[in-house]
Amino acid sequence: MNQESVLVVDDEKAQLETLAGYLVKQGYTVFQAESGAQALSLAQQEYVDLVLTDMRMPEVNGLELLQRLKTANPEIAVVVMTAFGNIEDAVKAMQEGAEDYLQKPIDLDHLDIVLHKVLERRRLISENRELKKALRTKFEFKNIISGSAQMEEVLNIAGRAAKSKATVLLRGESGTGKEVLARAIHLAGPRAEKPFVPVNIAALPENLVESELFGFEKGAFTGADRQRKGRFEMSHTGTLFIDEVGDVPLSSQVKLLRVLQERSFERVGGSETVQVDVRVIAATNQDLEAKIREGTFREDLFYRLNVISIYVPPLRERKTEIPLFVDYFLRKYSEEESTEINSLTKEALDVLMKYEYPGNVRELENIIQRAVVLSRSEVIHTDDLLPYLGSQTETDTGQKGAFVKSVEQLEINMINEALQNANGNQSEAARSLGITERHLRYKLKKYGMK
Repeated sequence: MNQESVLVVDDEKAQLETLAGYLVKQGYTVFQAESGAQALSLAQQEYVDLVLTDMRMPEVNGLELLQRLKTANPEIAVVVMTAFGNIEDAVKAMQEGAEDYLQKPIDLDHLDIVLHKVLERRRLISENRELKKALRTKFEFKNIISGSAQMEEVLNIAGRAAKSKATVLLRGESGTGKEVLARAIHLAGPRAEKPFVPVNIAALPENLVESELFGFEKGAFTGADRQRKGRFEMSHTGTLFIDEVGDVPLSSQVKLLRVLQERSFERVGGSETVQVDVRVIAATNQDLEAKIREGTFREDLFYRLNVISIYVPPLRERKTEIPLFVDYFLRKYSEEESTEINSLTKEALDVLMKYEYPGNVRELENIIQRAVVLSRSEVIHTDDLLPYLGSQTETDTGQKGAFVKSVEQLEINMINEALQNANGNQSEAARSLGITERHLRYKLKKYGMK
């Protein structure tokens, strides 16, 4: 059964009653109006999803009704009905914002199709708006967890940077929340309603970085059977977030530098110059100055990226935020898992406070998620946390070696589990662990893992 309401407007009473009666049988809530003036009055008194109106009516005709309805409520859907010889009326109505039109005499099957299509489109627009609103709320500066002087300073700088067009470089370890901050900068600026397009360079094969950023023309290489837009074109008028920018191959850095300077580029395999208006936010966990000295990162590109530099400190430097994150992740995963877990013991929190978090906030999130899933009670105990966290207390008695071994064993176990869940896909496993693929390869080599 339909939940939507339809206002039918027609000065021919027989036609009005026929259409209204049919729509009631289809499950719609139906209102009737024999004139444009009556329709305007009803639209003010009742909630109406769609107005189905005749065009040729005395006093307030269909076109004027459409205009006045849209002025009062731009979201209302309007479908007009017109006689066979008056198609120009329908064309004019579509130009004024009508969603569709029907020709008289009305074919009821066609009426069903048109109303379903228009209302479904309206629902999708409404859902998309709500999702955008929820996303915007989630990533607003005021909703970013902050309980330390360091993060307050970060948010202060980011808030001021958001209003400008300047390129921003976010620096800090993996898992500190650089992408969350990038989204907040985008949403707090004048491009908030425009696209936010992220790309993680570390997750791309080196030979695909250029085509991913700039797109390619048909025939540019084997398998290029059509033209494809790159991330710069996709983010036109909006924001492009380049994560792990330190991994951009040297061969692609010149082209990246040019687009930052001139806002133009050519797609791979093409000669046409493409102009873009893009605000760039980049992020890295690498020492770019060291890469410049090594000759693997261009100094001129660094200065183009480093207009506004923001360092996001690791979690171990802002431990006052740990209880805030714990509370947030407990609520998040308790809701996802449909459990009643909403707290943890003082001892468990003490263990979490002492841990150093090499994987930062992302690692803490993984720890809480796992504890929520595996806990057998409504309160998280020390035993519900990963085994090595409990051994943190051993450092107090000088048994640091045992602690290090415990940490290493846990890393091995977590890597094995992540790889197994990802069916051996290292990129996917690295993302689930909150580290870069390069960092994962380092760990595999360090522990002699296949």
